[in-house]
Amino acid sequence: MRRLSLVVLAVVAAFVAGLASFLIVKGRAVQPEFSEPVSSTADYRIKEVHIQEAAGGNLRWRLDADRAEVFEQEGKTSMQKVTVTILEPERTWTVTAEEGELFDATKDVELRKNVVLSSSDGLRLETDTLRWDAKGRRVWTDDPVTLVRNNAVLRGRGLEAWMAEERTRVKGRLRVTIHKERSVPVSLFGVAPEAS
Repeated sequence: MRRLSLVVLAVVAAFVAGLASFLIVKGRAVQPEFSEPVSSTADYRIKEVHIQEAAGGNLRWRLDADRAEVFEQEGKTSMQKVTVTILEPERTWTVTAEEGELFDATKDVELRKNVVLSSSDGLRLETDTLRWDAKGRRVWTDDPVTLVRNNAVLRGRGLEAWMAEERTRVKGRLRVTIHKERSVPVSLFGVAPEAS
């Protein structure tokens, strides 16, 4: 769970830093129009958003979204089909969501609808909403969560992660399922072992 806290922090930091600077500043300079009719009251609309950060010549994270809309009056930026990829030396993390919002004044973030966080080493978190409280450095959801790792599945109702303390808590009544691995005959040199 400690690793999950660090990952969520990295995702949110990437989301806030990149999105705030790119969408607001660049959105004012260039205002691409959608090819399809739009009934939005957004001040700026950007199609196919791609933001990335590199350090020391290495890519650290990348944010992609089908589109983004900046609402200056409400002080928020909304995105559709969001994917955040975080590249670490030992693994890669990916977070996807149907929708996301960044609140400019607080730098709080909310990801909604089919939120999935997965790592290249097999950890997967699924929920409907994931929120970031920038001031409190806390990630949380009150929605049902499913954590999957190897043969174990953990389900609960809600999750909180405190970045400063590197602590994560799955809330509600927990249900853990451990799947026993099936015994599969091993083939050596193309010959299956005989049953005894």
